[in-house]
Amino acid sequence: MQTELLHCPPEHESGMSSGVGSRRNSDMSEQEQTIDDRKSTEPLSSQQRIAKCYREILLHVGEDADRQGLLKTPERAAKAMLTFTQGYEQNLDELLNEAIFDEDHDELVIVKDIDMFSLCEHHLVPFMGKVHIAYLPNKRVLGLSKLARIVDMFSRRLQVQERLTKQIATAISEAVQPHGVAVVIEASHMCMVMRGVQKMNATTTTSCMLGEFRDNPKTRDEFLSLIRTC
Repeated sequence: MQTELLHCPPEHESGMSSGVGSRRNSDMSEQEQTIDDRKSTEPLSSQQRIAKCYREILLHVGEDADRQGLLKTPERAAKAMLTFTQGYEQNLDELLNEAIFDEDHDELVIVKDIDMFSLCEHHLVPFMGKVHIAYLPNKRVLGLSKLARIVDMFSRRLQVQERLTKQIATAISEAVQPHGVAVVIEASHMCMVMRGVQKMNATTTTSCMLGEFRDNPKTRDEFLSLIRTC
């Protein structure tokens, strides 16, 4: 009579595979939970915070923020707002990047019809138009493209047109210390077109005259005459 021998593994061996697997699964779950917790505690970026606010606005005006056409609107609007206000991240020294040159030129330098858009700080709606700039050099000139960049730096902030005009003029004066600076802005304000009085054709003109342009009527008149020449 033959006796059949059965091999039974020790208890620690029989439970080894399932025990290691369960511990591994448990460790992975803990790691995933730790990552999720870390993500939930990480501070939101400016764009993410603005997007959350835009979503709340959509809800408060009665829209369904989860419908297809609006799902990505908060993110798009947040990105656009950061573009519209990117002037806060710029400063004059970095913008000019040493584009100031010694030059024995003492006649008017005029750049006109510089496109400009900004956001009205009262209603957060656009105003847009043209900027005309002149300066009377004092042995130094500024790279012409830098005049347009100065316009962009100050206009891409929450603004009123009066302050924007003066900021542009003051920045140019500080950059090259000319004998004089003149800035004129002509703009249409959507806060007057889309709401309130709703005047479609109304435009606003502001000016800032420094140095010779303020003190000398002939210099000022020459500038005003030239920017109106087609």
